[in-house]
Amino acid sequence: MNLESFLAQKPLFYDVIDYERFPRAYASVSNFLNHPKIIHMVGTNGKGSTGRFLSLALHRTGKKTGHYTSPHILKFNERIWIDGEDVSEGELEKGHQKLIGVLDSATAEALSYFEYTTLLAMVVFEECEYVVVEAGLGGEFDATNVFDKVLSVFTPIDFDHSSFLGRTIESIATTKLRSMENLALLGNQNHPEVEEIARKIAAEKGCLLRGVGEKITSTIESMALHLATKNDLSDYLRDNLILSMVAFELLGYEARSELFDQSALFGRLSKIGENVTLDVGHNALAAGAIAKSYCGKKITLIYNTYADKDYREILTILAPIIDSVEIIDVEEGRIVPLPLLEAVLNEIGLRYELFKAMDRTKEYLVFGSFSVAEAFLKRMNNP
Repeated sequence: MNLESFLAQKPLFYDVIDYERFPRAYASVSNFLNHPKIIHMVGTNGKGSTGRFLSLALHRTGKKTGHYTSPHILKFNERIWIDGEDVSEGELEKGHQKLIGVLDSATAEALSYFEYTTLLAMVVFEECEYVVVEAGLGGEFDATNVFDKVLSVFTPIDFDHSSFLGRTIESIATTKLRSMENLALLGNQNHPEVEEIARKIAAEKGCLLRGVGEKITSTIESMALHLATKNDLSDYLRDNLILSMVAFELLGYEARSELFDQSALFGRLSKIGENVTLDVGHNALAAGAIAKSYCGKKITLIYNTYADKDYREILTILAPIIDSVEIIDVEEGRIVPLPLLEAVLNEIGLRYELFKAMDRTKEYLVFGSFSVAEAFLKRMNNP
């Protein structure tokens, strides 16, 4: 069975997760896999762009480098990147056939979509020296945590996936931070509790913990400011750039401007048209960063949301920059029922209508998850 058909049988989301299943599967095939130097990206926001900054810098240093990120917007290939390019269909299929050749059929069938594709990525990355791996959900119990790591990088940790990680910042941070191993870098945090928990876990595990603030040099600050201005990066992307530079130096390399000169990962405040910006953020932390970026401006928000997100809080945070909301139809089972979204928009006092077509006189922000981005891009490609 080819990869597309094989993955089509697997649900993307589970109400209950078997945390023992993936470690068993990985142990059964570990001897068949290459074991590159793993940099583990964990946090609530900023994992993708921080990881891409770091991956490209390692590649430009001459190291064969992979980057595993999720989810994708239009094509699965976006999840597996090697030396500046998304993996080809042929390489994906080759990796799939190799993997199912060493993985017993019962295990292959039992693995979730994310678990299987995590193993698949490691097969595809077999010739890489470094691989930057982005955690999917949480940290300690995430499939990506089975790999031995040379560095753990923690981006800002905030409220997200509460049904799995808990409803307090302490429980969420503990689950994410317990994935640290030997050397860890903690990015700037909005909650003081996160730093306290990180220090406690590092002491328990004998892990060397560094805070990004203590490792930033004036050279890194000036480089980041220059590149952020040149590439039109928002404040939060500049923060992610700085975090990646510090991570790069913790790995033993010297951060240089030409290694980090890029606009980071598509979908993070990406300008995709003269009057259209797209961001795949879908939580309050992302909304706050965007509201800060657009301070003093008014935009038309093209929006929809998963029902399990705190869309009332998100829309409240974005309200000062919103002129009106245009709700885009998304064919996804987890999308909030329209009457519930309309009720919140009315409660906040935001004007809204259903998205129909673009208006050249308006400034648009497309926001609200990868599914919203996918729906919008497909609409634009097939009007």
